[in-house]
Amino acid sequence: MDNDDVTVADAPEHHRYEARDASGALMGIATYRRTSDHITFLHTETMPEFQGRGVAGKVARQSLDDARAAGIKVRPACPYYIQYFEKHPEYSDLLEGVAS
Repeated sequence: MDNDDVTVADAPEHHRYEARDASGALMGIATYRRTSDHITFLHTETMPEFQGRGVAGKVARQSLDDARAAGIKVRPACPYYIQYFEKHPEYSDLLEGVAS
């Protein structure tokens, strides 16, 4: 599978970001709780048949880009997001409590 076949979109009615393949199959999710000024990522999951293909990273990247565009801070409660911030310092300005 080519990573370009992954579409990531916010599904606010489900309080999560969803990654889907070209056929619409759910590949992975990142659940969240959002307020007007921050978003807390609670849980990230890649469906077993899609693991090891960079799905979670694509979900994290899109969700953090969206948070930046919306001007809100991020609280990474999910271990995957905590690790993502450690590996991607370009997103550190989004962490709540960290000066931009």
